[in-house]
Formats: sequence, structure tokens, C-alpha cells
Amino acid sequence: MGSSRSLLIFILPFLLNLISPTTAQDDGICTNTAYYCWKCSDTGMYTPGDMYQENLNSLLSSFSTNTEISSGFYNFSKGRDPNKVNAIALCRGDLSQDTCHTCLNRSTDILLQNCSRQKEAIIWAEPCMVRYSNNLIFRIEKEDPVKCVPSPNPAKNSQQFELVLNPLLSSLSEKAASGDSIRKFAAGHATVPGDETIYALVQCTPDINQQNCSNCLKEAVLDIPGCCGGMQGGRILKPSCNLRYEVSLFFESTASSPVNIPTPVPAAPAPKEAANKSNKKVIIIVVVLVILVAFVTVLSIYVYLRVKKRGVKLEGEDQENSDEISFAESLQYEFDTIRSATDDFSDANKLGRGGFGAVYKGRLLNGQLIAVKRLAKNSAQGDREFKNEVMLLAQLQHRNLVRLLGFCLKAEERLLIYEYVPNSSLDHFIFGPNSHMHLDWETRYKIIGGIARGILYLHEDSRVRIIHRDLKAGNILLDEDMNPKIADFGMARLFVIDQTQGYTKAIVGTYGYMAPEYVLHGNLSVKTDVFSFGVLVLEIVSGKKIGRFRYGENEEGLLSYAWRNWREDTISNVIDPMLTTSSRIETMRCIHIGLLCVQENAVDRPTAASVVSMLNSESVTLSAPSKPAFHMQKNGESDISGMTESDESKKLPIYVSKNEPSNITEPYPR
Repeated sequence: MGSSRSLLIFILPFLLNLISPTTAQDDGICTNTAYYCWKCSDTGMYTPGDMYQENLNSLLSSFSTNTEISSGFYNFSKGRDPNKVNAIALCRGDLSQDTCHTCLNRSTDILLQNCSRQKEAIIWAEPCMVRYSNNLIFRIEKEDPVKCVPSPNPAKNSQQFELVLNPLLSSLSEKAASGDSIRKFAAGHATVPGDETIYALVQCTPDINQQNCSNCLKEAVLDIPGCCGGMQGGRILKPSCNLRYEVSLFFESTASSPVNIPTPVPAAPAPKEAANKSNKKVIIIVVVLVILVAFVTVLSIYVYLRVKKRGVKLEGEDQENSDEISFAESLQYEFDTIRSATDDFSDANKLGRGGFGAVYKGRLLNGQLIAVKRLAKNSAQGDREFKNEVMLLAQLQHRNLVRLLGFCLKAEERLLIYEYVPNSSLDHFIFGPNSHMHLDWETRYKIIGGIARGILYLHEDSRVRIIHRDLKAGNILLDEDMNPKIADFGMARLFVIDQTQGYTKAIVGTYGYMAPEYVLHGNLSVKTDVFSFGVLVLEIVSGKKIGRFRYGENEEGLLSYAWRNWREDTISNVIDPMLTTSSRIETMRCIHIGLLCVQENAVDRPTAASVVSMLNSESVTLSAPSKPAFHMQKNGESDISGMTESDESKKLPIYVSKNEPSNITEPYPR
């Protein structure tokens, strides 16, 4: 067995080097679509709310509000050392001013979310670039970082393609470098004989001179073979210059001009040289085949012996779990460290208990407060929950999401270590005895807006598209400043970046917060979370739970109560009487938004992006809501609008948390 493993370790690196050429590596981050790439530098950190952050926010916002500059290039500074901020923004040379400003707005938001405390960072969007630093970044040509983003598709004839691409980029680089201090940009196209048309553009920040621009682009061209060699397209992204080429038009056609490239004729090798190359190819093929056969044989023996010895059943999910956990090894804590931090998980430190285990308060040796979720050892779904939360939260960074600090694995122990959020969960404030009177409207409105921004990040701005599936008051934690943080991702579902909906047989969530198309048919989409958000908004504004409640002699659910008062033009009845009259217009607008989010037809509900726009601007006109879908009652009877008897009989099995102790998940403070 030992010899088999040694042979496997010896063969594998050699085989991989033969099959896969090494590509340049970098430490930046790109989205799945590579539409945004960014890097947060470790040159220094600023403190939230300090002068550096004020200068930074002011400087970045000035890019998209400046109407005097039409070239798409901005280089400004603000403040004095040590709080001085230098910033550069550059839009693609063919963009209109409005399109440029839109890209800069979006890019700065993403940059500030993902590099929330770094003093230096850069982001490349497809149409623009934004960079800031506390160091000098103007008129500097040689600098890191460098990002390369290859096309997923290979060129039809890579040799002919390269013979056209190189002179095309060389010609465009010369043209761009000769530009002035306002614009250094060139775009054009050339055709591979009898094949594809290559569209390309190159650009430098106009603050560098002609020679530095030329040098920067030459170095970018030299990076192509290690990044995008043999592919139909690619992007080389540097702070002072960038280039891109594709076989389809990706910029305004008016910016492109044909570039005459001499018909490429590959030099024919001499007969002897050709024969030598042919012999070398045969030798390489034979060697690779021999190694492949040996590798497969050794691997088969190795797997067979492991299965036989340990009786392990290999399943795709188990393998996937192993791979994903190894990805997050850098976040792993020692069990003894966490046990000491929580005083051996003492009852005095217990914050609460959920369906998958208890949550404890702890303090690390450096004084940092933490919340530790200790998964129950006998939980049937504990492993799945653990893997899901670790792999999701390890990649998510947003001020309105609870931050995962790490995890711990030891024998049967599975721990999740979160930032400690001192003010417990939202339900304790709006549903606890006499608690909601302490939440004024300004605080409630801030909470509503924060939740909406957190959902928008999950749906559109994170590295993967995530459907939370269990948004409720108990899963919204509040920090010391009453900022909301979405928590508990154990039931979350990952979508690929361009996927908008899916289907599941396992219906999980909380009664009243689940959308009807999800409960009845297992249809899952971003609109599922929007429905839950709408319920949350109505709860926050009214101070009432989603379940049925009495008013006078009557009993009614919150959604039907809000809808009836909307229809009868008595919507002020829905507003929590503890709120002051000065906020009536804003509260009524929030009720309007909440009703739009809980409409029965998912297509009619707004997206998270639309909700954020509605909350941020009163100038956004709200459409009239249609009838909402009503909640599922706790006794299993249907109160969902439009459900027929046949629908009830076809309903999928539902695993829910009822805002009461359950075997799935429960609201708890952390």
C-alpha cells in the first residue's frame, strides 16, 4: 500500500506538467463571469468613520457626479497625509458619459463592499476601472497587480490566429500610445484568413507618457501566451493599461477601424527539422500514454485497497464535501481554543438553541468576542448544514451579512465561529414584551434598507447567486448600532451566476415566510426571498407577527389584514401605533413596497435591486399591488390564495421552522 501511494505521488506532478502548461497566478478576485475583477491591497487599513474613509467616500462619489470631464478619465486627490487619498477612474474610450458614470457608481460600490477597510484597492469592470490608494499612483507605469482573464473557447486555428493578433495589438498599441493627456485609446479589427474576425482594443491611463504607455501595453501583450494563449479572446488588466480581444464585437462599432495585416504565412520547416519535430511528437505521445496507463492502474489499485480496507462507500457528495472543507482550511480553529473561549461550553455562556444545536458566547485570547454555533451530534442534517454555511459564508463579505470567522472540526464536533452580534435578533425587538416601543421609525427604516441591501448582495453582487430560503425576523441579527445582519445560511441554495430559478423536492423554511409557488410546487427563485422580505417589512412596520392575531372580535393573518386595509384605504391601521405621526408617509410607502413583494404571482414581485431603488428614492413610482398570497397556517390548513383541492393533494413535503422550538432551526440570539 505504501509503495502504491509513493508511486502515485511521484507520477501525478509529472503527468500534470505534461498535460497542463503552467499559467500565471495572481491573488486578485474575479466574479464567475469575470465581469468584475478586484484586488484589495494589504498596504494599510483605515478605521471605519475616520478621516481617510470620509476623504475616500467623497472622492469616489465625485467621479460619477462630475459633468465637466467628458473623456472618461478622472485623477483626483483629497485630504492631507496621513489621510490623503489618491484615486483614478478610467472608462472605456467608446462609452458615453452616462454609461461611464453608471459603471463607476457600480464599481465603487462593489469595491467598498469587498475592500471595506483597505487603504488601497483596484477594480476592473468590463467597461471601466477604479483605483484608490494612500500612496502615489499617478504617472506610474510599472506596477502590480496584473489580472488576466481568458476566453473559455479555443481559437479554430491558434497558429493563424496568433499571426493576426500580434500585429493587430501592436498597431493599436502604437496608436493609443500616441494619444494626448486626455485620451489614450484605440480599437480595431482584423480577419484571420478564411476564418474569424478579431476585435481588439487597448487603452492607457492618459496620465502616463507615450513611452510608458507603449511599454505597459507591450508587457501586457507578452502576458497573453501564459494567460490566454490559443483562446478566442482574453483580457490583460493592469493599473495603467489594459487590452482585450474577442471574435465578437464587444465595443461600439463606430470606435473600430480595420487594420491591414499582411496575409500570415507560417514558415515551412526544413525537411530534416520537420522530421525531427514529428519524431519528438511521437515520443511525447508514447510517453504520455504509458504514464496515463500506469497512473490509471495505480489509482485503481489504490482506490480498491482503500475501499476494501476501510469499507468506505465513495459518493459524489462525500467527495465534494471533502474538497470544499479543504478549501476553507485557512479558517479552521483548534477545538481547545474554542472550548477555552466558551469556558468549556458552559451554560452561563449559552445564548440560545436552534434546531441544529446551541449557540455560545466566547472570548478569544486576543479579547475578541465570538459566537460559536455547536452543531448537535445527533442531527441528521448537521453535516449538510455545516458544509453549506462554511462554504457560503467563507466567501461572503458584506456589512449586512453576519461574518463567519472560522470553523472547527474534531471527531464528532462541528463548530461555526461567527462575529458576535450584541443586540440579539430582530424578533426580540419587534415581538418581545414591550420591546417594539424602543424601535423608532428611523431605526426600523434603517433595518429595512440594510436587509434589502444584504439580499441584493446575495442575489446579484456576490461571487455566486444565493437564495437564502429562510429570511425571517429571527435570522436578522442587530449589531451595537442596530445595523441588520442576515444570518443562518444552513438552508441556502446556490445558483450559477446567470441562473434565475430552480426546482427542489425538499421544501425548507418558516411558516408564513415561504412563497406559494415554492410551498406548492418547489419552484425556487430570487423572488422566493423577495416574498420573505415583504413579510419582514410588514412585520417591522406593524409590530405584528406573520401568524394570525386578534383585533377586536376578529382574527386575521397579517398579509390579509394589510391587504384589506389597503383596499379599504385604511392603511394607517397597519402602522404600529407606537410610531410617531411624522413618519406616516414613509411608513405607508414601506407597506406599499411590502405588498408588492408578497404578491401571489412571482413575476409581479420586484427584484431586490428594484426594492433598494424604491427605498432609496421617493421619485421612483410604485405600481399598484395585486392580491397577496396568504400564509400557511400552523395546523397544516391552506390559507394560500388560489390553492385548489388538487394543489393541496400534490403539495410537496415541507420541513419548516415555526418560530417556536422545532427540529430544524429556531430564532436565537448570538
